[in-house]
Amino acid sequence: MSATTRRVGILLCDNVLATSATLPIEMLKTAEATSRGLHAPAPELDILTLSTRGEPTRSASGFTLATTTALEEAPQLDLVHVPGQWRNPRRAISRHPDHAAWLKAQHLGGAAITAVGTGVCFVAEAGLLNGKPATTHWHYFDQFQKDYPLVQLKRQYFITQAGNLYCAASVNTLAELMVHIIYLWFGRAVANNVERNFFHEIRGTFEPSRYFAEQVEFHHDEDILQAKIWLQDNFPRKVSIPQLAAQFGMSVRTFNRRFKAALGRTPVDYLQQLRLGSARDLLQQTNLSLQEICALCGYQEVSYFTRLFREHFQTTPGKYRETVRAKLFTS
Repeated sequence: MSATTRRVGILLCDNVLATSATLPIEMLKTAEATSRGLHAPAPELDILTLSTRGEPTRSASGFTLATTTALEEAPQLDLVHVPGQWRNPRRAISRHPDHAAWLKAQHLGGAAITAVGTGVCFVAEAGLLNGKPATTHWHYFDQFQKDYPLVQLKRQYFITQAGNLYCAASVNTLAELMVHIIYLWFGRAVANNVERNFFHEIRGTFEPSRYFAEQVEFHHDEDILQAKIWLQDNFPRKVSIPQLAAQFGMSVRTFNRRFKAALGRTPVDYLQQLRLGSARDLLQQTNLSLQEICALCGYQEVSYFTRLFREHFQTTPGKYRETVRAKLFTS
């Protein structure tokens, strides 16, 4: 990753949920500090807090949130984050019609947008989610559907992605979404570290299929979609990528190229993700031995599995199990 500057803007207005505004800042700052500690090339962050005319804003819980930049003077950003509002956001939306036009302009300029809870309404108000999947806080589902009938509301999902538009249903899922953004910007090692600091347990890989159940809508390669489903059904078995490629009438080179173009990773990487994710769940939820877990997840040797697990999660399977079990609540 080349070192560059990434500009991030947090869009503020009165009655904002302070945690949904400050959490992305804290997580991104942790990522930046971690990358420096690892001496890894990574982007420098320029984080701005934005409001109409640069006015300070008051959170729903009574905190005054200072702003660094007036909305009217903001530069083109790489990422815009829209925090949630406490209860009904209609009043805030009607008081800030400039937000919709500004979000449109930022998105047109290439900015990714993340929104959490009722903050998603600001993005929908700008028309950016028309014809696209989105989610919001469960309490506001019915009103959201009524106000924005052109948006494909996905009530069953906590996080959705439509290109570079991301919606999180709650502050908890916002944290997962920010880990994904950190993975994209800073890489796996930094994302792992941030996750260990902000989550109650070591969770998993930070790649899009982990979070974005709608990702199949964003590519149109039917053969690769079928190959992906085949891998999901057969990952515990011995898998030959050349045989799988031949099964779908492709050379290995063509199969790898099309798979990566559609899903953002190679077939081997995707297979490892499935196997390691399953192993992680078994370590957490069962008392099976490592040998038994290997057999259930498609690995022949415990030593090879342990090495891969350490590479992906920066801990051994045994330490992971100890960590998760120690953090479960007991009476």
